[in-house]
Amino acid sequence: MTAGTGSSTEARSTEPHAPERAGPADTADAAAPADAATPTGTTAAARTAPADSAGTQTPAGTTVRTAPADLPGPADPAGFAGVRPDDLPDGLVVADGTGRVVCFNAAAARITALPADRALGLPLDRALPLEDLKGRRWWALTDPYGGLATRSGQPERNLLLPGGREVLVSARYVREHPTGPVRRVVVSLRGTEARRRTERSHAELIATVAHELRSPLTSVKGFTATLLHKWERFTDEQKRLMLETVDADAGRIKRLIAELLDISRIDSGRLEVRRQPVDIAAAVGRHVHAHTTGGQSPDRFFVRIRPQLPPLWADPDKIDQILGNLLENAVRHGEGTVTIEVAPTTAGDDGEEGTEVTVSDEGPGIPEESMNRVFTRFWRGSKRGGTGLGLYIVKGVVEAHGGTITVGRGPRGGAEFRFTLPVGTPAHLL
Repeated sequence: MTAGTGSSTEARSTEPHAPERAGPADTADAAAPADAATPTGTTAAARTAPADSAGTQTPAGTTVRTAPADLPGPADPAGFAGVRPDDLPDGLVVADGTGRVVCFNAAAARITALPADRALGLPLDRALPLEDLKGRRWWALTDPYGGLATRSGQPERNLLLPGGREVLVSARYVREHPTGPVRRVVVSLRGTEARRRTERSHAELIATVAHELRSPLTSVKGFTATLLHKWERFTDEQKRLMLETVDADAGRIKRLIAELLDISRIDSGRLEVRRQPVDIAAAVGRHVHAHTTGGQSPDRFFVRIRPQLPPLWADPDKIDQILGNLLENAVRHGEGTVTIEVAPTTAGDDGEEGTEVTVSDEGPGIPEESMNRVFTRFWRGSKRGGTGLGLYIVKGVVEAHGGTITVGRGPRGGAEFRFTLPVGTPAHLL
């Protein structure tokens, strides 16, 4: 919210608790006849405007009048196209130069549980009795109308309303010139629901990671301790089996840590793609071979490579990550034959050449109501294990390459994942 432009109206109280000191604008209003023009060109007759205009009469006797010339009004083409304070999704509170509330929109009333007609005209610290997390009165600490004349406002922070309700508050101090007195204090209020959802997501991530790490670490610790203390009691074959188990569990831990790093980079927009020529058909073959050597039947996989594939510049490790997650998902959660098809296509709105890869199975598929949640964190299509992070990472990696990925129902009823990657030729080679 830009300072001074969040509201097209001001309110002025005629109640006994109205500000005692008057600024130049207040003096001019008091001296002007009811239908005379003010020095700013705004007619005082706006006080009797219809209820849907900027001038309205509140139940408490507070008169809302048109904004002064330095604020955009509803008819001002440079303003906000008639957007009113009550249209804003966040709470908006504006106090004038004397510290009295002149604007208190519907969102602010909802967040604070204080009706707008009661808030208008109150001192700012009474309309918003905020405290910090240490129980100190917020307005006494910040003193917006005093202190350094160079201050422009307060950054958003978590404060408390009466009863311990948390609210996110930011403020802007509006001055007519950089070191002049504060003419308005514009306060933005937001609920903490979105932040709490983020915190819950982080807590869920920590709990998931802790659970996934506990099992392999327990195995690694148990086998290594057993071998160290009773080495001579085991045969070479038993020792090999234990060490192979330790190696597999260590690999599982390494993959989980890599997933966490990828999630952090995706969420922060710092996922790097190191492009080089990639033979995606060969990459598909490697992953299928890894599954067949791991015990899957070769008959379970059907690979179709279309001719005339365009050259693909991508990050080989990231492509392996995409293919590995999709094939693992199809093998673990799907049934029947897993079909992998690689074909040329166009990617993006500009019709750039690209490569399309489709992975489908013949299992029960994904319920229609779950389609829009497949690529979110912790989504699991079945109870067959996994962190629920793989498809979230796949989507982030594909989009980091400038591609797209979709999920649907395959021709034989199972899940079908299709991702498209543009050629991605580096600019210095074009």
